[in-house]
Amino acid sequence: MGLNDTPSSNRIHIGFFGRRNVGKSSLLNAVTGQDIAVVSNVKGTTTDPVYKAMELLPMGPVMIIDTPGIDDEGSLGELRVKKSRQVLNKTDVAVLVVDSECGKTKEEEELIALFKAKNINYIIVYNKSDLVDNIQAESENELYVSAKSGYNIEALKEKIASLAVYEETKLKIVGDLIAPSDFVVLVTPIDKAAPKGRLILPQQQTIRDILEADACAIVVKEFELRETLENLGKKPKLVITDSQVFAKVSADTPTDVWLTSFSILFARHKGILETAVKGAVVLDTLQDGDTILISEGCTHHRQCDDIGTVKLPRWIKNYTEKQINIEFTSGTQFPDDLSKYKLIVHCGGCMLNEREMKYRQKCAIDQQIPITNYGILIAYMQGILKRSVAMFPHILAEIED
Repeated sequence: MGLNDTPSSNRIHIGFFGRRNVGKSSLLNAVTGQDIAVVSNVKGTTTDPVYKAMELLPMGPVMIIDTPGIDDEGSLGELRVKKSRQVLNKTDVAVLVVDSECGKTKEEEELIALFKAKNINYIIVYNKSDLVDNIQAESENELYVSAKSGYNIEALKEKIASLAVYEETKLKIVGDLIAPSDFVVLVTPIDKAAPKGRLILPQQQTIRDILEADACAIVVKEFELRETLENLGKKPKLVITDSQVFAKVSADTPTDVWLTSFSILFARHKGILETAVKGAVVLDTLQDGDTILISEGCTHHRQCDDIGTVKLPRWIKNYTEKQINIEFTSGTQFPDDLSKYKLIVHCGGCMLNEREMKYRQKCAIDQQIPITNYGILIAYMQGILKRSVAMFPHILAEIED
């Protein structure tokens, strides 16, 4: 996988924020060396967040985000400001662009307070420094620049890089569970929603993680698993399955072989496994008229038997035997007010970075709404959750308690 193919969830997200007409878009173009954002003297040219995946030295693969002005006006302006603030939930480094001639205003002070509240590394950049005499920054997280002349642009890039701390100790998807030369069998039904000729992203990333651990990845469809295990000649360390065929794969996998799903591994990778396991058991307490939210982190063309909008609702209603109301969100949509829901069922989050996934989890926890994910809930409904987390003793202990 080259830098240009790095999934957005694995990229450092750098957001450019500020009032209208302070030169956010011009500065973004100067930093990236590309005409990513439309530049105009007309206030409010940027009406929606603009995302651009690219390689930015010295950081490597990043996601650059240009946002609408935080002082936009009117009913549409309020929606644009809301979208700008939502970008904070996925921002690793925030660049607050200030007009050098005007200095910081109330809107910018409020945004700085949000950076601090959300623990986002940030830098305050005074643009248009070519129009002022005093260009001495007041603190180490402030810098005077000029998108027009190029003044201090390289220094800004270096500063952003210093703030973009990539967590090298972050858990692997599966690499820490296996050893060199281990066999890992991946059960991957051909997903109709995946682009033609390709596996879906969680499968691709898991295969890469296995290979980086110097182990052997064996990929099969669900109807080939039993024969493959019989012919291997060596017991696999782990079988990983798509959640949609969990029951069949569990029946075909010997009980002395670890079994889990891509969704469960990604819940651990994103830091929400323990919370998600506790959330699954709430399914047994649902009553007629209760509402749950099924939330996907990406948008894709819906198939006739889509897991999120068709299969899961059907399985949930069959399991609970209750008249459950189900609502859906996808992509960047995630409600601020979760109070109407008795349970949130989230996808594996392969398209969301860790910051956004943890933000959604924190929203649920703060509002005391249980949250789980697709794979964990499916395993629980099919009576195989304990087996599917057996390789995580502390999680297994939580269930058994």
